[in-house]
Amino acid sequence: MFRTIRTATVTALIATVGVGLTGCGVLSDVEDGLREAEGDLETAAEEIANDGELFTGAKTLDVNGASVNLSCSGDPAVDGPVILLMAGMGDGLDTMADLQETLSEQDRVCSYDRLGEGESDQPEGPQSVADSGEILSAVLDDVSDGPVVLAGHSLGGLIAARYAPDDTERVKGLVLMDATSPTMLDDITEVIPESATGDGAEVRAQNIAMFEGENPEMITIESDPQVRSAGDIPTEVIQHGVPYLGEIPEYGDELERVWSEGQEKWLAISGASEPSTAEEAGHYIHVDQPEIAVEAIQRVVGQVAE
Repeated sequence: MFRTIRTATVTALIATVGVGLTGCGVLSDVEDGLREAEGDLETAAEEIANDGELFTGAKTLDVNGASVNLSCSGDPAVDGPVILLMAGMGDGLDTMADLQETLSEQDRVCSYDRLGEGESDQPEGPQSVADSGEILSAVLDDVSDGPVVLAGHSLGGLIAARYAPDDTERVKGLVLMDATSPTMLDDITEVIPESATGDGAEVRAQNIAMFEGENPEMITIESDPQVRSAGDIPTEVIQHGVPYLGEIPEYGDELERVWSEGQEKWLAISGASEPSTAEEAGHYIHVDQPEIAVEAIQRVVGQVAE
């Protein structure tokens, strides 16, 4: 950031009973009973879907009175974790749709809109990263009762990395795709001085405002050099290889340097962190080089499953 199987079983049973009762004098009563059973079945199926694990498609969650948009697809792999994709600031879950579709061919994958993004409600007031973590926790409660792998892009990566150490019983793997640096605000103000003019001054002012809450999520993002450990969970930290920040006159090269240093800082989140670079990708690694993102997530999922 710079800026459902159970239904089939019962249906088959109903069909068998219907054949056996054909010609009976009580057929109409039975048919009424069957229609009632089918209605109960549909209701049960909806309840199962709304519990999360067997849910496929889009739905909304009520989290403390706010509506959160959620999408899930794919079948749970045996002993495998659920993957949760987390988009960057200003992006809805639709930006993860292609990645989710590919991953769901062999794994259970979900994504969601944070408050202020996509189809979710607007936040009622200013938020912190911890507040966003509470929403994330509620989403995880719905989509999985087992291990999960968080795969976050940009701000989504920062939120995932800040959350993981607090939920080590559930978060068993991380993929950070060009995650916002833990010290990004300080890095920007260090590189671009208050005395800057022109494009540099504009970049500085815009990012200060954004980090102080002038963004769609109304979230304040404070610099914190401490990267807490989530243990030795499989973690991949991927940074962009196409230097888009270098386009900023005078300060671009230094901004690229501090961004790269920020990715190195995230390695401290796990004793099993692996760094890599998506050589042909800008900030949107999962769009520019989707195979890099897919392979990294699948590697982490495989390690968690083992």
